[in-house]
Amino acid sequence: MSRARSLSKGLRRGTRDHYIDAALYDFEYRRRRDDVRFYRALAQKTGGPVLELGCGTGRIALPLARDGIDVLGVDLSEPMLAHARERLARMRPKAARPRVRLVRADMHALPIVGRFKLVIAAFNTLMHVYRSADLVALLSSLRERLAPGGQLAFDVLNPDIEWLARDDSRRWARTRFTHPKSGEKLIYSTNHHYDPVTQVALINIYYEPASKTGAGDGAGRTRVVKLAHRQYFPEELLNLVQQAGLELVTRYGDFDNKALSAFSESQVLVCRAAR
Repeated sequence: MSRARSLSKGLRRGTRDHYIDAALYDFEYRRRRDDVRFYRALAQKTGGPVLELGCGTGRIALPLARDGIDVLGVDLSEPMLAHARERLARMRPKAARPRVRLVRADMHALPIVGRFKLVIAAFNTLMHVYRSADLVALLSSLRERLAPGGQLAFDVLNPDIEWLARDDSRRWARTRFTHPKSGEKLIYSTNHHYDPVTQVALINIYYEPASKTGAGDGAGRTRVVKLAHRQYFPEELLNLVQQAGLELVTRYGDFDNKALSAFSESQVLVCRAAR
């Protein structure tokens, strides 16, 4: 297989695999709350309606609805949306449920109309846009969906050079856990390969049974989940935002409203249409 075909296959799986097991996804990120608080606070300032790209299982959309804000959540993964619908059906108060509408769509070709006071792309959603030109095109289209005075907010990882350069023959972050739905005892680990030309990190997430007995019925096999993340460096990202006809309102390092630094895990940008 050629390098180009191999990369293309990796990107397809890296866009899809991590979002198939929605129950496991929710379990793994159950303690991630800082970004939810950040986007809730921002939406309280801008008001609704809100468009959320990569809404997943409703981690942010549902709390926004509880705050009295109308949300249109868009995601490409049907398993994630199915889980979001289940959560929405159980959400309290019941009066908040009609405030959420969930749509399966590609964020590059949104089948929706209307304008929004706030557009959100949280938790590294835009790191699934693997080419700079495609990101500029997407940001440009989102600019057109902003209501007058509306804002676009998103976060991506702040590239960690030391992490990107890790030995890809080793596995890292070995952790034992129990699958929240199946009850299976598993060992989690990861490794990755970073291509400095494309700036894409292809990550392998390994789910290895803690006990490899019962292999005859399919148990005991290690499952490998692919995750692809385009790395966007801070000055590069500002330039792409400007190319898309947006201007920066503010930029933070992480979700505590502090300035971006070399030690920040995430870049958090709030933008508006350039004047």
